[in-house]
Amino acid sequence: MTMHRPTTKRIALIAFSASLFLTSSLLQGPTAALAQPPAVRGVSAPTGFDVVLDNKALEDKTWLQALHNSSISGVAIQIRWADLEPSKGTFNWSKLDDVMSAAESSKKWVHLLIFPGFFSPDWALDGARTDQFAIQYGPGKGTLKALPMPWDPVYLSRWLDFVSQVGTRYAKSPALRMVAADGPTSVSAEFTLPNSFKDLKQWQSDGYTPSKYLGAWHQVFQAFSGDFPNQVISLSEGACLGINDRGKIDHAAHDSTRQSLVDMGVSMLKPRFALQMSDVHAGVGFPGPDPATEDDFVLGYVGQIITGFQMRTSAEHDSAVMGAAGNPPLALRKSIEKGMVKNSTGQHVNYLEIYEPDVLATEMQPVLKYGASLFAP
Repeated sequence: MTMHRPTTKRIALIAFSASLFLTSSLLQGPTAALAQPPAVRGVSAPTGFDVVLDNKALEDKTWLQALHNSSISGVAIQIRWADLEPSKGTFNWSKLDDVMSAAESSKKWVHLLIFPGFFSPDWALDGARTDQFAIQYGPGKGTLKALPMPWDPVYLSRWLDFVSQVGTRYAKSPALRMVAADGPTSVSAEFTLPNSFKDLKQWQSDGYTPSKYLGAWHQVFQAFSGDFPNQVISLSEGACLGINDRGKIDHAAHDSTRQSLVDMGVSMLKPRFALQMSDVHAGVGFPGPDPATEDDFVLGYVGQIITGFQMRTSAEHDSAVMGAAGNPPLALRKSIEKGMVKNSTGQHVNYLEIYEPDVLATEMQPVLKYGASLFAP
């Protein structure tokens, strides 16, 4: 049965509550929400390597070979909302059903990531407020596309109604260990919105404020918590917008909004909350947020909450970015070691996500076995 979601009448109240949370977080500091022990009670935390299956990988059956790899403990499914509900109320669950069934029979855990934002079905944007932005990265990079405003009540209501359908179908699956919370997002599950200087000016015109943004996330966390009561809920770190609540460009707002969002997730979802960063690479990447700084942000939570990393790409695809040009196995090993680095308390992340080409390649098998051994007690 589809759950009815709060819509327009509650958006103002939610935004106000989020604004109070933002103020409280900034006054209390980054670790204020971590007062309770982080151990997961009744829900198993994901551990080990999981293989990333994107839209392309799901088109063929090679993912079965990757799933059955002895070094792999789980699978991260990345799929678009538009592919699952192409028209309102008409669902195509075939790909998810296949992977869920195979994972269950193989005793592997599943991390489910469904991408709305740019990849919402057209019908879901009818009557919703949108603006045109360029896709920032990944397939379709640079393409101008309609992006729903993260706080738009029409968009959020339709998205969360869909999430409820997903929960009804899969929340009782013993394989489903973790689900990515998203919605106020753009190109993936990361809480990243288009954020060039031109984009920031556009967001100002659209009326973006951190309170509106956090209000949308508050609604999302509530919905995912209820729809997936037996799963870990993950939040993928991204670049928050450098705009403050007065609507002014303020680069400090990037860090303060990020901190408030993570604090909100910990407060609302503990001990089922996981924080992930999806840009691990040992080589030099494209200009942007300092990867080391982004890594350190997640490492600061290791041992306090569930944490994980995902590789930026596969070493088979780009060995230079991953750490060793022309030598994919060395590149993957370097990136694994970077992802498994221990923090000041001697602990590493719970899980590490690796793209399918690196799991399938024969030359990578010794590296995968080495990496899997790093999770041993």
